[in-house]
Amino acid sequence: MAEERLQKILSRSGVTSRRKAEELMLEGRVTVNGAVVVTLGTKADLERDEIRVDGRRLKEPQRLVYLAVNKPDSCVTTLHDPEGRRTVLDLVKGVRERVFPVGRLDYHSEGLLLLTNDGEFANRIASASSHVQKTYLVKVNGTLSLAQEESFRGGIPLGGRRTAPAGLRLIRRAQNPWYEVRLIEGRQNQIRLMFKHLGRLVEKLRRVRIGFLELGPLKPGEFRYLTPSEVDRFRRVLNLKRD
Repeated sequence: MAEERLQKILSRSGVTSRRKAEELMLEGRVTVNGAVVVTLGTKADLERDEIRVDGRRLKEPQRLVYLAVNKPDSCVTTLHDPEGRRTVLDLVKGVRERVFPVGRLDYHSEGLLLLTNDGEFANRIASASSHVQKTYLVKVNGTLSLAQEESFRGGIPLGGRRTAPAGLRLIRRAQNPWYEVRLIEGRQNQIRLMFKHLGRLVEKLRRVRIGFLELGPLKPGEFRYLTPSEVDRFRRVLNLKRD
């Protein structure tokens, strides 16, 4: 096998997404043939080189798996938590493959989350350039004005960079109304920060759809495997080669 960037190897091997793989390298947790590698452009060959993450040797995944999870409140979207809180991996016990979350849902956010050991799939889903829309139901502590709604749709400046155009629709008018929000990106705490920028606080947030895939009847804490037809449909949307 030809040499590839370490980020791509880690991603393809089911360790994590490519972006998270870069973080692992910069933290000094990746070694190649016994030497710690922190340079992001480093290349290696998985068949020839001994590549380890946190001391665990990488191997090509035997089987690619794709899971849909209904993430409950008070659960972290990470593989390990130093505070000992429940993680999304605790929800998929019994799955033999080493999977990782695609993107994130914040600690108090709920709903549809994908887990996989297919790094390229995860990278494409999470990338705004793929234009895979994520749909959320959001309860806030007050109604936005029409001008604020237009600002939300056009993009909010966060961290010196404006968010991508978003979909916004009032679906339940009340003192604490519900909105449907549609995004193609997923920065940390993005929806909460967008509403906060407009003077509103998010009280509840649930993701109900990723692309064509709906949360459906899954109860909080439950998961299911994606069907072959669902995986194939995602691959067509993401322009990924089929196995």
